[in-house]
Amino acid sequence: MTSTAPAAPGRSRLLQERRTVPDRGFRVLVIAAAYVVLAILAGIAIFLVLKAVPALHKDTANFFTTFAWNPDNTPAQFGIGVLAYGTLVTALLALVIAIPVALGVALFIAYYAPRALAQPLGYLVDLLAAVPSIVYGFWGLLFLRPYSAGLQTWVARYFSWTHVLGTSTGTVGQSFFLAGTVLAVMILPIVAAISREIFLQVPQTQREAALALGATKWEMIKWSALPYARSGIASAAVLGFGRALGETIAVAIVLSTNYELVSKLLSPGGNTIAANIALTYSDAGQVGTGALIASGLVLFVITLVVNLVARAIARQSTPAGSVV
Repeated sequence: MTSTAPAAPGRSRLLQERRTVPDRGFRVLVIAAAYVVLAILAGIAIFLVLKAVPALHKDTANFFTTFAWNPDNTPAQFGIGVLAYGTLVTALLALVIAIPVALGVALFIAYYAPRALAQPLGYLVDLLAAVPSIVYGFWGLLFLRPYSAGLQTWVARYFSWTHVLGTSTGTVGQSFFLAGTVLAVMILPIVAAISREIFLQVPQTQREAALALGATKWEMIKWSALPYARSGIASAAVLGFGRALGETIAVAIVLSTNYELVSKLLSPGGNTIAANIALTYSDAGQVGTGALIASGLVLFVITLVVNLVARAIARQSTPAGSVV
């Protein structure tokens, strides 16, 4: 029987110092990366404020409630009311359409599809995120708009009593509904991919315990998978919502843009902040450019608030023992 002599105190201290030097270096690197992100966000915010304030001083109308957009007129009159409304409506409509489909796809890939089918199907869903937004825009304009006209007309005829699903012009076409549908297809791969990974991370013992107690597969998903994945699904929805808020080209192509408040989803017209920036930036003067930057600042604040609210929701819905 052999015994191992304890290491000398000096040697032990030297080994400990060698281990802590890389650890300290990595810690400094990680902290620096975090502060770089904060510095970038602060720099963007400061730039937007500095460029927007001169234009806002020249605005003779209420920036938050005015519907007109004439920043280069004399006097300048412009407001964010219609643009902010259209941005939120199209993004929320995209979420309403995309989340059920994305969750269904994620659950099928995670729990129902055979392994030989699940992986290729997951790759195909992920490939939707690689399609350029201009392709989605032309797809919505040239394919979805004519082929969905019959469905939109039927919905407007029989559901106009809801006011939201009607049309004020008697015709359907390049509307919030069409723009929201295109955005839903664009954010679907983001929500589906994140939800799929969350569902696959549900502990195997937790799923097997539910099945051992006699639960069906749907009951196992309802009692085990969905409660565990609530915070992840909320995070996926926030990422999709952020993508929908800032989408530019696809919405600019699909939407029949104007500066009127469109309260019915099937009526042609409407506008969003991002689409307005894309369509008017090339012709904007000095005040007009500042006004567009001011609208971008509003979009920046909306996105930040949405992320903070969703973060709070995710924390409240996180299972015990999990970290968000």
